[in-house]
Amino acid sequence: MIRSKCHFKKDDKVKIIAGKDKGKIGKVLKVIRKKNRLLVENINMIKRHAKPSAQSRQGGIIEREAPLHWSDVMLMCNKCMSPVRIKMQRLEDGKKIRACSKCNESMDA
Repeated sequence: MIRSKCHFKKDDKVKIIAGKDKGKIGKVLKVIRKKNRLLVENINMIKRHAKPSAQSRQGGIIEREAPLHWSDVMLMCNKCMSPVRIKMQRLEDGKKIRACSKCNESMDA
């Protein structure tokens, strides 16, 4: 399987552009590169029925986030406050950074 390049990192702010949570904004909790998926805070919530284990947890219905494909999200720019595409820029010292395609603001702090 050919993996595409991932332009998302943990703690990035993203906007959902497809699916049942379309229009919501959340923070990336985890990037799953092998499956091209992201785990976004309070987005794509699912319910799981869990049996109680010995002493570690209580049984019942547990709500948690499910991963969603990264083609269904767009990165939010901190300056122009809109979902944007990004471009890669090379600084004078040779370091590559992500930049907003609208306002050229750096995404990497």
